[in-house]
Amino acid sequence: MTSPVIVEELAVKNGQNIGVLTLNSEKTLNALTLEMIDLLSTQLTQWQTDEKIAAVLIQGAGEKAFCAGGDVQALYKSSIDQPGGPCEYAETFFEREYRLDYLLHNYPKPTIAWGHGIVMGGGLGVFAGCAYRIATERTRIAMPEVTIALFPDVGGSYFLNTMPGYCGRFLALTSSSINAADGLYAGIANYAISHTNKQAIIDELLSLECDAIEMSNSLDNIFNHHQSQCIADIPAGNLATHQTLINDLCRSDDVETIAANFSSLETDDKWLQRAKNGLASGSPLAVKWIFHQLELCKGLGLKTVFEKEVLLATTIIRHTEFAEGVRALLIDKDQNPDWQYKQLNEVTNDVIAPFFQAPWQQNPLADL
Repeated sequence: MTSPVIVEELAVKNGQNIGVLTLNSEKTLNALTLEMIDLLSTQLTQWQTDEKIAAVLIQGAGEKAFCAGGDVQALYKSSIDQPGGPCEYAETFFEREYRLDYLLHNYPKPTIAWGHGIVMGGGLGVFAGCAYRIATERTRIAMPEVTIALFPDVGGSYFLNTMPGYCGRFLALTSSSINAADGLYAGIANYAISHTNKQAIIDELLSLECDAIEMSNSLDNIFNHHQSQCIADIPAGNLATHQTLINDLCRSDDVETIAANFSSLETDDKWLQRAKNGLASGSPLAVKWIFHQLELCKGLGLKTVFEKEVLLATTIIRHTEFAEGVRALLIDKDQNPDWQYKQLNEVTNDVIAPFFQAPWQQNPLADL
């Protein structure tokens, strides 16, 4: 099937259906395009008032990824085609993507995300918005935006702040990837189940005879049962093991102090080494606005967070730093971005402040 989102309705024994949405762009690791976002939003809006639909399952095509993020190359093109903005495609993309994520977070029916393989950036936004977030033995979750001078958006300003200790700050600043065990620990996943159990779970869902009111309890029972069978298949995580060190590294009101902590870290642990390198090689501008955004959004409701995210995404996309990050990482692939500021201490509060000033009179998500 050639549609970038495959829509199916599977018949349940109780007479209802389970809606299935498959992100269908295997070659791009199911990265979200604006077309895919619109297809998902349209179908989810239709299903939320369809009495025949009992629950929704979202999955990625192929074995490599649930969704590796947004279509960054299209955002790059929009950014360089309209320097200084408005960057119409990119800004429309962010607005509609955040609307989709907000819809999922508030969906009136059970939503299930099968997060097998890569779950990054925009894909993590879809995953995090679902009520039942299943990670597998090959799940790799990350918010690598610091490497391209963006920020962990799609609700990241909300859910990163809910993680234990300073895990959210650590992940945002270092672009570190985590697995299923980490996902459970951090609360971004709520089940860890072997990918080989997927079809058995779908078969059990379709054999349910309960009504819609009892559906949630039935889902919990099914997922808990399969998770209990899969404990040995799920690799050990890193966050819980390193929680004390993560707190020590990231416990400061000053991001320059945090960066210095990482710089002086000496370790043979490869995961920590990658974290150290991730922060050191990221955009100094992005490090500063990521830190400020997380602090700004602490304790805020999801609607307000998305309003703040669309503001920051808009001002960033109109700036040259993002385009340079994407060029170096994904276009020319020279891995040598020419960041506007070479050192973190060059990025003063006065430099950061304009990125948090609204570029329009009314926030495009004011009506969420």
